[in-house]
Amino acid sequence: MVIRARPITAEGFAPYGTLIAMGAGEARLINEGMCTRWHDLCRPDVDGDVTISLFDARPRALPYEFDLIERHPKGSQAFLPMTPHPFLVIVADGPGATPLAFVTEPHQGVQFARGAWHGVCTPLHAPGLFAVIDRERTADNLEEHRFDTPWRVEA
Repeated sequence: MVIRARPITAEGFAPYGTLIAMGAGEARLINEGMCTRWHDLCRPDVDGDVTISLFDARPRALPYEFDLIERHPKGSQAFLPMTPHPFLVIVADGPGATPLAFVTEPHQGVQFARGAWHGVCTPLHAPGLFAVIDRERTADNLEEHRFDTPWRVEA
């Protein structure tokens, strides 16, 4: 069961969430013209409080095998890399569907839509540092699915 990772695009990722990248959306000059702000690229969609956490994930390499996807029915979840390295993004239409794999460009993040099935945080380079914006209470906001046979993601 093999899937090929492909470059991420806003259009290709749209059924699962929002691509967060400079150059998208409205650009505003701020700080006396010394800074460009790409405004309102995504909005957290959560029941309850929003929190920002830091993740330090171990990098993986392609080919990469996985058998776990998850979703968060009570809130969106955004991953913003704190390094210039691309990372792997896995999504699926549901537990019985064939997953898709994307590779981000440097400095791109993603926000998974509320309820979207997705893989775990999967950096491809060290360090795997991410700022994560999601619902503060996670105990009742996590559903996991394990595939009977692992999927293999190839470049």
